[in-house]
Amino acid sequence: MDMLPVWSEDCVVRFNAIDTSDLLRLDAVFDLFQEAAISHAENLGVGREAMASSNHVWILSRISVQVDRRPKYGEAVTVRTWPRGGEKLFALRDYDIRDMQGVAAVRARSCWLVIDIEKRRPLRPQSIMDSLPQNDGLNALPSAASLEERQTLQKIAERRAMYSDLDYNGHVNNIGYIRWIEDAVDRLLLEKARQMRLDINFISEVLPGEVTGIWSAPIEAADGASHAFAFEGKKVHDNQTAFRAELRLWE
Repeated sequence: MDMLPVWSEDCVVRFNAIDTSDLLRLDAVFDLFQEAAISHAENLGVGREAMASSNHVWILSRISVQVDRRPKYGEAVTVRTWPRGGEKLFALRDYDIRDMQGVAAVRARSCWLVIDIEKRRPLRPQSIMDSLPQNDGLNALPSAASLEERQTLQKIAERRAMYSDLDYNGHVNNIGYIRWIEDAVDRLLLEKARQMRLDINFISEVLPGEVTGIWSAPIEAADGASHAFAFEGKKVHDNQTAFRAELRLWE
């Protein structure tokens, strides 16, 4: 198969991806993006087996997702993803979900690390990214947000890393954290939301059996958002931060 600069997958919004509003859930957006990114990495020769052969693995470090419109149940959409070169220690990858008229309903930018499997340390990705399509000017979002620690958060829940949270790398998958965040929000707010934005930084891995405290507080609802919240996940046994996130909802 020829290397494709932009990967594209046509699909429909399925029943297991919606809530009671009949609209696509945020965690399902992440699921679509993850599968498309994995398929594109394989197409570009930097998939799981190719990376493992050199003792490397891709790890998602941060991602910003802007949902301008939540696609509805049964709607046909096109999921796209493409690399955007490297930036210091980060490899950049963008995404969108487009309707049948070609209008982007969801847009995202992500930052990935190349990790040495044995040393568990990040490597500079330039040697990999320089050989991939650069897609200059094809920007889904201008950047993926870097989030600072907030001092006003309160602990609202705990989650133990269970079998269904884990992925091939043996730690909580990025979609697991999104579900933890969704479960910490009043479900009626999520069901009423017609637009969303989530910025999340993945800071340290959560391993099987580890308990993570979910800390949260309302924050300023900028840009006309109806509601906004900050989140932080802290591992209970050592208080190490696992992730930080900010969620904004528009009704």
